[in-house]
Amino acid sequence: MAATSLTTYLWFDTQALDAAKFYVDLFPGSRLGDVSYYQADAQHRAGTVLTVEFELFGRPFAALNGGPEFPHSEAVSFQVSCDTQADVDRIWDTIVGSGGAESQCGWCKDRWGVNWQIIPEALGRALKGLDGYDSGYAFRAMMKMKKIVVADLKPAS
Repeated sequence: MAATSLTTYLWFDTQALDAAKFYVDLFPGSRLGDVSYYQADAQHRAGTVLTVEFELFGRPFAALNGGPEFPHSEAVSFQVSCDTQADVDRIWDTIVGSGGAESQCGWCKDRWGVNWQIIPEALGRALKGLDGYDSGYAFRAMMKMKKIVVADLKPAS
């Protein structure tokens, strides 16, 4: 017997369906999948959402309504690489503007407490000193940022 797949499960109190819909709407090409429901004699009322399957960037995820016992923490985050500053701005502003919170160095938290790193691809090149970037300057600039702004990774001309 061989393992055939891997699905990341996200634990929510009661908001699994709302979160899954939010994520699918946020990332183009994503899709919502099957929804299962609690049956009688479970920890939630029969007929309420138990799990929601969804796909982001071609990867399977599931959201589980398991109750408030296990909140999200910074120990797990999802890094989203973005081609452009406009992509960073759209994703960051949607997460933070929908009840989320800013953190440092490209990290933010959505309204359910799931942690995200919204990273422009230029950041990696800047931190390596490529494409005319000074890696030390870029690092110091990044450490002062919440949302990463590519134009601020180089000194003003």
